[in-house]
Amino acid sequence: MKKELRLQTLAKLDQISAEEFERSTALLHEHLLQLPAWKQAKTIALTMSRGKEIPTLPLIKKAWEEGKTVCIPTCFPKTKEMTFYEYTPATKMTSSYFGLLEPDPLESTAVHKEAIDLIIVPGVCFDQRGYRIGFGGGYYDRYLADYHGVTIALCLSLQQIKHVPSEAHDIPVSMMVSEKGTFYQR
Repeated sequence: MKKELRLQTLAKLDQISAEEFERSTALLHEHLLQLPAWKQAKTIALTMSRGKEIPTLPLIKKAWEEGKTVCIPTCFPKTKEMTFYEYTPATKMTSSYFGLLEPDPLESTAVHKEAIDLIIVPGVCFDQRGYRIGFGGGYYDRYLADYHGVTIALCLSLQQIKHVPSEAHDIPVSMMVSEKGTFYQR
């Protein structure tokens, strides 16, 4: 079920024009940057986006401008765990798990989850309860199981679905933001 929903949503994303995608994500960014959760956060964790994912580079640059610490995750497939590392313009990145750009753990400073105020949680599709279908690795659900800060999912309206089948280990996000504004808050 999750696999089909993931594929259907990715197909919808592929169908929107580059112009519409750019316009919608710019609006989404504006909504996010107005949220108290963003404004109050000193340390923000997010992934390096690619393809038709909501672009994170503008958010990273904005966070730096605002004096925030930015963290990017590195996934460790052997242990099925993920660690966030501080990301600066000088951070050495490697292309690894799923072809994602990740900080080189040997040359980066790990950031403990208690120090992270806000995590932008990636995903493919989302429902009104804050549940999401990610890219299938389960890394975020494991990481978020004992995380107590704010979690925000960024998604376009077309990524919103009626119901995401959830299991006991699935962790909903605190808030979701689309090009139309905040549409869920726990």
